[in-house]
Amino acid sequence: MKILVVCRHLPSPTWGAGTRNYYLLRALARAHAVTLLALVDAADSTAAESDHAHGSWRLTPDVRLVSLPSETRPRKRLGQARALLTGQSYQLLAAQWPAAQAALDDTLAQRSFDVVLFESAMLAGYRLPPGLPALIDQHNLEYELLWRSYIRERDPLRRGYNWLEYRRFKPHELRRCRGAALVVVTSERERVLLQRLLPDTTIRVVPNGVDLCAYQSSGPEAEVAGRVVFTAALDYYPNIQAALFFARHCWPRIRQAEPAATWQIVGRNPPAEVRRLARLPGISVTGSVAATQPYLAAGAVAVAPMLIGGGTRLKILDALAMRKAVVSTSLGCEGLDVVPDTHLLIADAPEALARAVVGLLRDSRRRATLGDAGRTLVEERYSWDSCGARLVQAVDELRLNGRPA
Repeated sequence: MKILVVCRHLPSPTWGAGTRNYYLLRALARAHAVTLLALVDAADSTAAESDHAHGSWRLTPDVRLVSLPSETRPRKRLGQARALLTGQSYQLLAAQWPAAQAALDDTLAQRSFDVVLFESAMLAGYRLPPGLPALIDQHNLEYELLWRSYIRERDPLRRGYNWLEYRRFKPHELRRCRGAALVVVTSERERVLLQRLLPDTTIRVVPNGVDLCAYQSSGPEAEVAGRVVFTAALDYYPNIQAALFFARHCWPRIRQAEPAATWQIVGRNPPAEVRRLARLPGISVTGSVAATQPYLAAGAVAVAPMLIGGGTRLKILDALAMRKAVVSTSLGCEGLDVVPDTHLLIADAPEALARAVVGLLRDSRRRATLGDAGRTLVEERYSWDSCGARLVQAVDELRLNGRPA
C-alpha cells in the first residue's frame, strides 16, 4: 500500500507527539511504501533539512519538508482576535496554511496514494482528491482537552476563551473524524467515548509506547537520594500547569517532611513562569536536554501531577520502563492499563500527592517493587514494536475505498 503521512513537525523521538509520530512512521515504513510530508516552522527548516540530510530522520526515503511561517506571540494573539471576531476556531485557523495545501496538491499530482494519514484532526482539514481515503491519528481528543482546560481555568478571560474554542472546535473535529476511513486513538477509554458520538466510524486503539532498548534501568546505584523528577515538554500548557500546581501545593509539604529533597523539572522550552520555580528551595529547571534517561535514572521518584490532558502520558511509560516508582494523579495515568499500588501510586489532593512521594522517598524496597512491576507492564503491553504492529494491522484492514475489510 502507498501511504502519504502528513505531520505538523518532523518526527523525532525526543518529545511527546514527535515520539509517537516517529515510531508509528517507522512501523508503517517497514510494511508499506510511505511518503512523509512534514510541515516545519521556517525557523526550524534549516535544522530539519540538515537532520534529514545526515540520515537522522530517514525513516522513509521519501521525505518532503514544507516551510511554514513561525508563530510569534503577536502573530498568535492576532490570530486569536481574528478567530473571536469571525466566530471561528483559532486552532483550526492556525493549522491551515496555503503553502501546506499547495505542497499536498503537488505531492498528490506527482504520485498516486492509497490513503493519506493525518496527524490529528486539526491537520485533516486539507483538501484531498475525491475518493482518496483519509486516516486520522488522534494523539488526544482535542475537544476534550479544551473542555478540561475550561473546567480547570480560574482566569475569567482564559476560561471564556477555552469555552468558546471548545464550542467552535468540537463539531469540526467530529465532522473530520466522521469523514475518515479510519480514526486511531491512544486508549480504549477514548475509543468508547468517540464511538458513542460517531457510531458509524471505524475507530481503532493504537496505544502510546516506549522504546524498551532506549529506556532501561541504570540500577538503584544511579539514584540520587531524595530526588524527584518530572519530565515533560514544557511548551505544552497541561505540562506547565502540572509543574506550577506541584510546585505551589505539593512541594512545600514534601520539603517540610524531607528538607533535603530535590526536584528536577526536565523538558524543552520552559516558559518564564516555570523557569522562576528554580528560585524555590530544592527545585532546578534544566530546560531542553539531549535525552531524559539520565535524569530519570537519577530520580528516586517520578511524578505526573497532571490536572489537564488527553491521550496517554508518554512520561509515565518512560519512567516505568526505567523501573522508576511513579506518583500520578488519576488523570495523569488515565487510559493506561495500570493497577494502583501495583504499578504506581495515584493521588489527586495535594496533601495525598505529597504523602505518596515522601513515603516512597523513605522506602527503597517499595520503590523497587513498583519499578519492577512497571517494567514488566510496559514490556508486555507498551513496546513501540507492538504498538506499531497494531497500526499496521488497522491500516491493512482497509480496502482501497477506505473502508475496513
